[in-house]
Amino acid sequence: MQRLWFTQARLNGGWAKDVRLTLAGGLIESVETGVAPGAGDERHGIAIPGLCNVHSHGFQRGMAGLSERRGRPDDDFWSWREVMYRFLGRMTPDDIAAITALAYAEMLESGYTRVGEFHYLHNDIGGGRYADPAETAGSIVAASEETGIGLTLLPVFYAHADFGGTPPAPGQRRFISDIDGFARLMEASRAKLRKGDVIGIAPHSLRAVTAEELAAILPLAEGGPIHIHAAEQTKEVDACRAWSGARPVEWLLENAPVDERWCLIHATHIDDVEVMGLAASGAVAGLCPVTEANLGDGVFPAEAYLRLEGRIGTGTDSNILVDAASELRMIEYSQRLHHRRRNILGCEETASVGERLFGGAQAGGAQALGVKSGLAAGMPADIIALDACHPALAARKSDMILDSWIFAGGAGCVDSVWAGGVRQVEGGRHVARGAITARYAAALERLTA
Repeated sequence: MQRLWFTQARLNGGWAKDVRLTLAGGLIESVETGVAPGAGDERHGIAIPGLCNVHSHGFQRGMAGLSERRGRPDDDFWSWREVMYRFLGRMTPDDIAAITALAYAEMLESGYTRVGEFHYLHNDIGGGRYADPAETAGSIVAASEETGIGLTLLPVFYAHADFGGTPPAPGQRRFISDIDGFARLMEASRAKLRKGDVIGIAPHSLRAVTAEELAAILPLAEGGPIHIHAAEQTKEVDACRAWSGARPVEWLLENAPVDERWCLIHATHIDDVEVMGLAASGAVAGLCPVTEANLGDGVFPAEAYLRLEGRIGTGTDSNILVDAASELRMIEYSQRLHHRRRNILGCEETASVGERLFGGAQAGGAQALGVKSGLAAGMPADIIALDACHPALAARKSDMILDSWIFAGGAGCVDSVWAGGVRQVEGGRHVARGAITARYAAALERLTA
């Protein structure tokens, strides 16, 4: 049993002072407020709930910064994708584990305590299945075990290069499954999970999955989360309309059982009707604004969507920069740049932009990854301790803390992080960072030689 005492904490019922959290068995056993620290209490500054990272491709952390050179005048997402295909061509399961572990350590250091790994790198270098269909899923589980981050594993079904069942391209050979092979992959992946892990499925996109395949694989989720890329690029929207007469999100809302179990990743290019339909569905929009900015994707209509009480989560996607506060900040800043106004995502009920973003991402992220979240008795002991002595947080109280962390502080404000009741970050640094960084560097030396 652990007892943690905080000067301030954002509990499920709101902000409170002088808070003791008692942890046992990976859960918060009890919450006391207005109490003095006791002799057995570990004392900290400010407590907020850990966040869920709804969308990660862990292996892409290894190519962060390697695609920032202009290759052609019309450099875009599609040219970046070719760089990514080349990077993964030599990657072994051990490389995947080493690179993903660094991404997960950085997530914990920034305040993410659970990750949704949208895992599509299933096949060997030649495109064949490993003897163990879940060989690389095991690499993901190993990375989460080494770092201590909670895991929602989302094996990806990927069968085609474009809408209408177009045959896959050579660069996609490590992703490809058929329905029977994917069923075996799901069974093998389930067998690798640890206590507390969650599994769902991820039909990659309507580009990669036919309508018939989508219907066939949905039961394999067995009640778990369902994640899908949707409407990230205007080219994708145009191609979907040419194929089906409908936009991607429009097609999903009309032809798939989209509900609270679903998370539509990006959903960047949606019109007013799709905004209303997605918000009404109860699904989560999985926003990855740092990656979306890096790839030149576009701007999600967050103001209109949140006005309709649409649900959001945040993800780090390509892991070009791993920082929970940066993702939240970029959601608001993209709206400011688009609308040329300030404090756009505050509202009458919640004037604090930081609180509205954090609260939305906390609730929506947990929903998207199939878990519970918050600082309350019975909840997972996923806790961020912010450094109350950090200059960005000086003299801050309640919602001002979140505003200042997100817009003026960032990862440097994070002092300690507990995931499942185990302290994985201390003094802003993951407890195993040295060994994780060394393995990562060795893998990159080989892959970039």
